[in-house]
Amino acid sequence: MHYEWHGSQLDSAPVLVFSSGLGGSAHFWKGQLAALGKDYRILLYDHAGTGRSPAKLPDNYSIEHMADELLTLLASLSVTRCDFVGHALGGLVGMALAKNQPALINNLVVVNAWSQPNPHTLRCFAIRKALLANCEPQMFLQMQALILYPPDYITRHITELGQEEAHMLAHFPNQPNLLKRIEALSQFDIDASLGQIQTRTLVYANKDDVLVPWQQSLNLANKLPNAQLQAFDYGGHASSVTTPDTFNDTLLTFLSTQQQAAQAV
Repeated sequence: MHYEWHGSQLDSAPVLVFSSGLGGSAHFWKGQLAALGKDYRILLYDHAGTGRSPAKLPDNYSIEHMADELLTLLASLSVTRCDFVGHALGGLVGMALAKNQPALINNLVVVNAWSQPNPHTLRCFAIRKALLANCEPQMFLQMQALILYPPDYITRHITELGQEEAHMLAHFPNQPNLLKRIEALSQFDIDASLGQIQTRTLVYANKDDVLVPWQQSLNLANKLPNAQLQAFDYGGHASSVTTPDTFNDTLLTFLSTQQQAAQAV
């Protein structure tokens, strides 16, 4: 599995793991490196079967498989304790880890995530699967931008988006793997087990997210025993990209507050 270390060079610095959404790319988090790398050893990785981590994903692939793959990577790097930030699918991986490996994660941040399938998001993924099956890859990428970003962000960054889509087209993901990842997140359901997750959690939501209704984050915050909700009016599904300053400041405030509280005990 491809991985990258960024940020602090100090072995004593806490480890902060970022896990991306459906695309699975470490590159998704480039807007967080400067702000959070001052205080943390940042671990990025390409999910198995995506980007620079080639693999043939098995049938019945699941979020639990993704969590186990990350556990194997962390063990190989001798990481036994970390903070964790997951976007959408990456947030599901984080919750699976927090439930099954509670000693691993100090603090958890889940961004525009959910605990069980919801009809709106499933419809969005049904459209994406149909585009994969019946259209040129360009159409899938254009639909992806509509899902990730607010309309005014697309208008202001249309040149950069065109360049990004050209790069993604040249490295378009393995379609069977992508379909298996979509199926895995579509079937994920941890709602009945949320009360078992004692990890300190920041639930980060954007009310203008057109893929995941922000009420899914409200449900997480209500059912996770040690969670707090930060909901923002603007940012879309990929707010770490569209509003990086707000996103980074919110993460730093949460993580530093939790670190200070732990030291005071």
